[in-house]
Amino acid sequence: MKINLLKTGLVAISVVCFAFAPPDKGKPWSAPDKNAKTASAVKSSPESIEAGKALFAKHCQSCHGKKGLGDGTKASELKTEPGDFSKAAFQGQSDGTLFYKITEGRDDMPSFKKKISDPNDVWNLVNFLRTLKK
Repeated sequence: MKINLLKTGLVAISVVCFAFAPPDKGKPWSAPDKNAKTASAVKSSPESIEAGKALFAKHCQSCHGKKGLGDGTKASELKTEPGDFSKAAFQGQSDGTLFYKITEGRDDMPSFKKKISDPNDVWNLVNFLRTLKK
């Protein structure tokens, strides 16, 4: 009986600690090698960038902010940081990695597989994100 109570108590403490633990801000997010090495299927052009900018305004701006600085109107509601797309760490990611992250999502970042179902549109968005560097 004492062992069952001890197990129950440890489980309860673990659940409470997990529920109130701060999000792991250092958790790396990388794409599988196959995805990371995928080259863009859409060449960057003024038309592609403009199409990506429209998609960004519709789907991304509320969390990531107008200039991709992570300061969107919904950013404060997120458990994870939306990131600053102008930083070298973001811009240093491969096009394939950005495509993967947009389509797959993770944590507060939703998957856009269904909302942006045309892969060329995702590549347009990646091309636009490249314009946000400092």
